Amino acid sequence: MATPPRTPPAPESERRGVAARIRLGRVFRVESKDYVLLLSTTVFLVLFGLVMVLSSSTVESRLEDGDFFFQAARQGMFAVIGLPLMLIASRFPERFWLRIAWPLLIVSCALQLLVVATPLGIEVGGNTNWLAVGPVQFQPSELIKVALVLWLGLIVTKKQAYLGDFRKGIIPILLVGGGSIGLVLLGGDLGTVMIMGAMLLGALFLVGVRFRLLLPPVLLSAAVFVIVAVSSDSRMRRISAFLEENCAQGDSDDCWQIQHGRFALANGGVFGVGLGNSTAKWSWLPAADNDFIFAIIGEELGLIGAVIVIALFVLLAVAFARVLRSAQTPFAKTVTASVMVWVIGQACVNIGVVLGVFPVLGVPLPLVSAGGTALVTTLFAIGVVLSVARDPEATARAAARATARVAARAAAGRTR
Repeated sequence: MATPPRTPPAPESERRGVAARIRLGRVFRVESKDYVLLLSTTVFLVLFGLVMVLSSSTVESRLEDGDFFFQAARQGMFAVIGLPLMLIASRFPERFWLRIAWPLLIVSCALQLLVVATPLGIEVGGNTNWLAVGPVQFQPSELIKVALVLWLGLIVTKKQAYLGDFRKGIIPILLVGGGSIGLVLLGGDLGTVMIMGAMLLGALFLVGVRFRLLLPPVLLSAAVFVIVAVSSDSRMRRISAFLEENCAQGDSDDCWQIQHGRFALANGGVFGVGLGNSTAKWSWLPAADNDFIFAIIGEELGLIGAVIVIALFVLLAVAFARVLRSAQTPFAKTVTASVMVWVIGQACVNIGVVLGVFPVLGVPLPLVSAGGTALVTTLFAIGVVLSVARDPEATARAAARATARVAARAAAGRTR
């Protein structure tokens, strides 16, 4: 019986070409639709935010720094840092994030301790949440948010079998997570604490923890929130201004901010007064480029612009939800859920404050408001979500197609 002729191996040059194309495919891989949707929406919000920070900050920048474009240039610098950092973070595998979760949480908590326990902490707006190291100032509380995202993904992965057990599964998570949040609370930043608490409990709920197990910590958190709120004169003034009908106590700074935020929205009407033409930013509205930037958006771009911004955050929520639905591992599900609650929840609170739904809590509009630490850490956290949203089968498909093309060319050459 004759032995069929063996197919000669492909030439060495062709094999090297296939290997090169496979390596190139790993770098320029075809990403999933969820990845593209999340990335494009995030980048658009950042670019839009840069425009609005430029428009809303020129007057205060001129008065405080002597340069119309100081705040806008500073925000642009942080965007230049944050966007590449987000793309770099999107390339790291899950095992890398699991490895650095504990060290990052320890380092961020140590930095927050420096804020609340040493003279290095700086008080801004009644809250001690800034750390000054030489000429550099940043908020360790924002770094704790990122660390909690990664740590929560790690601990849920390890305790997946105990998430239905309050004593073995939930209490250890609440002790470490609650302790980290408590360090921020010592600095008095109640708005950030509220977002972090919602992020922790909301992520646990979205990954499948029963609500009855989360009800005790929710009630405890609400009680702590009330106690801390009533223990501070400044917070009580803000709550009183919020509850005051038509904010009649006009001499109060907190009432002033609420009033002029509403005036800015009303002045914008449907179509707005035009980009750059806000009157509220002329020292009438405090924090016009930060906590109340949505009021400037409503004034300059009108109801249409405000609705478009809300629609963009809805689209961002849809992108997060799609990634969460397709996530395959406990870490991927937990990280996506926590970042979604963080970004979308904070956006809802910020917009709600400007619209008068909530009292003034001092949280920025994610990706849009001025604030370097907040922008960089938010982009980094979204980069972690992008790392779990990438299409894991794209490289394999590209390699298979490249191999098939080489084999087809080799077969065609042999027939000739």
